[in-house]
Amino acid sequence: MSIKNKIKNFVKKKNLNPMNNRKKVGIILFATSIGLFFLFAFRLTYIVAVGKVAGVSLPEKTANLYQGSSVVKAKRGSILDRNGQVIAEDATSYSVYAILSETYLGEENKKLYAQKKDFQTLAEILDRNTELTKDEALGFLNKGVNEDGTVKFQVEFGNKGKNITLETRQKIEEELKQNKVVGLYFEGHPARIYPNGVFASHFIGYTDSADAEDDSKGLIGKMGLEESYNDILSGQDGKIEYEKDVYGNPLPGTVANEKKAVDGKDIYTTLDSRIQSQLEILLDPVVEEFKPEDMTAMLMKAKTGEILAMSQRPSFNPETKEGLNDKTVWRNILVEDKFEPGSTMKLFTAAAAIQEGKFSPNTTFAYPAGGYKLDDRTVNDHDFGAVGPLTFRQAISWSSNVGMLTLEQAMDPTGQIWKSYLEKFGFGKSTNSGLAGESAGELPGDNWVDIAMSSFGQAVSVTNFQMMQAYTAIANDGSMVKPQYISKIVDKDTGEEKVTQTEKVGQPVITPQAANDIRTYMVDTVEDPNYGIAYDVYKVPGYHVAAKTGTAQITGENGYMAGLTDYTYSVVEMVPADNPEYILYLTMKKPQTYTREALAKIANPLMKLVMESMDSESTKIAEPEK
Repeated sequence: MSIKNKIKNFVKKKNLNPMNNRKKVGIILFATSIGLFFLFAFRLTYIVAVGKVAGVSLPEKTANLYQGSSVVKAKRGSILDRNGQVIAEDATSYSVYAILSETYLGEENKKLYAQKKDFQTLAEILDRNTELTKDEALGFLNKGVNEDGTVKFQVEFGNKGKNITLETRQKIEEELKQNKVVGLYFEGHPARIYPNGVFASHFIGYTDSADAEDDSKGLIGKMGLEESYNDILSGQDGKIEYEKDVYGNPLPGTVANEKKAVDGKDIYTTLDSRIQSQLEILLDPVVEEFKPEDMTAMLMKAKTGEILAMSQRPSFNPETKEGLNDKTVWRNILVEDKFEPGSTMKLFTAAAAIQEGKFSPNTTFAYPAGGYKLDDRTVNDHDFGAVGPLTFRQAISWSSNVGMLTLEQAMDPTGQIWKSYLEKFGFGKSTNSGLAGESAGELPGDNWVDIAMSSFGQAVSVTNFQMMQAYTAIANDGSMVKPQYISKIVDKDTGEEKVTQTEKVGQPVITPQAANDIRTYMVDTVEDPNYGIAYDVYKVPGYHVAAKTGTAQITGENGYMAGLTDYTYSVVEMVPADNPEYILYLTMKKPQTYTREALAKIANPLMKLVMESMDSESTKIAEPEK
């Protein structure tokens, strides 16, 4: 049978004809329509009931179309000195931009965009008020106009169009009004101002954008207080919600607070701005003259541990970031760097010997021929014994290494008694300052030779904070207090204040008599014409100064460095000597040149100012009320 016949038989068998086909197609279409209707009805019912399509919430989607929200940034807390003078506070900086799009119109189709005929005037305004030159501003504006005559919506003016102050913004806006031109607008950015410039910069720290790509993320602390107390200073952001039009603009009267911002707390430091500023001024010429690798300075109230001033060199300006570069010392040297202190450690050796009954001030000790032998090491004095026989009292003022070794060995040949005093004075452990990266220093090992060397400041490493804490034991008749740099923390919203209290460290290390004796012998350092190693160098008019100098060797790759000035020079002062109110500690590392008056160029004028201020305050308190 042919294929043609097979097809005919199939058609006849199935009774396929146009009439029947139309009926079947109709039935199929009707059934399909009914099925689709019920399917759509079920789907619509489901969407209405559940409110979701493909996992997307329709109410939320609708709300997003007509509701907007924005973050309300919390104001970062200020950092102030002890008297409320601002050291760091929040501000807003601005970047300028120009809108060129002709669609940017106001009411009654008022033109709010920068017109090409006004480019010259706009460029002149920017030239007068920003770092942009007239030609640079014109260049940015003209780049916003395409070759076919179309324009970009807006143009920005690069880095020179950023970091504009509120005052500058207001000047630009005033000139726009005077010249009857429009088109320049401003975007605000969070900023931090430091009105004092270089001012305890490593201690205070600085801030930077939390997100380099998005200024709206706010600021985050870097270094110093700004970093260590970032959570307290930052506060908590708030949020507002509002209804918006189709263009995304808030509708009047629809803004509502959902969550209020909680501003950061203010931190009052113990710094005194007048004294701190004077310290910064005094440091710069000394650095310029002697060119040290680094310098530190720290002034503290002896009885409370409150730090009135502290700084280091090199330093930087936290607002302009000038000085922050590849050569920057990215450390707070006062707490992060450990170093061998040298002869300023001898005060503690002598104090321990007095406490142990091994110190007789007028007893003479022998200077061994060829130096003091410690196993395979030989220790000499700076003059190799040329001054002649010394008493133990003179050993302090003349800074005799041999004298200290003699005392240390008299306490205990194994060195364990002296090492226990190092621990009592707080060496080898953190002062728990709360500042980032604090070092614990390092005690000498159990080798008796290293312990003996530490009696004159070698084979032991310390920090500035540790030294200042230990010095308070000598200044305060044996009682040691912790260095403090925060006076109080204030919540401006509630008025709550958290005031820092003086914190004693451990039990008294030495007796009041031992402390008084050490201060008396320190006076010899600057007042004894024969045995005072710093005779007539450190002085404060009207007061006796208790002082001790240090010249510490610096460890290099192959042992101690041997250059002419490869030392850490230092001095500690306590004023007044009989009952100290203040302790000053200065260090200078590896200067290119050095004279014995180098550190006095800072110490003398600074302490003169401090004592004059104290006398002035005392007079005010003593004056009866009128």
